Amino acid sequence: MIDATLLKMLCCPDNHEELMVAHPVQISAINRAITNGVQNNRGGKPVRDKIESGLVRADEKYIYPIRDGIPVLLKDEAIPIGF
Repeated sequence: MIDATLLKMLCCPDNHEELMVAHPVQISAINRAITNGVQNNRGGKPVRDKIESGLVRADEKYIYPIRDGIPVLLKDEAIPIGF
């Protein structure tokens, strides 16, 4: 889990919107798409590894994965939320 103080300091690297911790339903849906081989990241590359959690942009269009407890806040690594 990400520290609340740190979360308040982070923002989307693309449009600087606020980020919030992803809901477990969102994580499950993303991981199902990854398992089915149909999930690409914003850069167009297939996402091969399931995510443990993530940070969702305020407009809920993208989720930034958290891997090994570290948020991956790179624009091309964002995963589109399509559900």
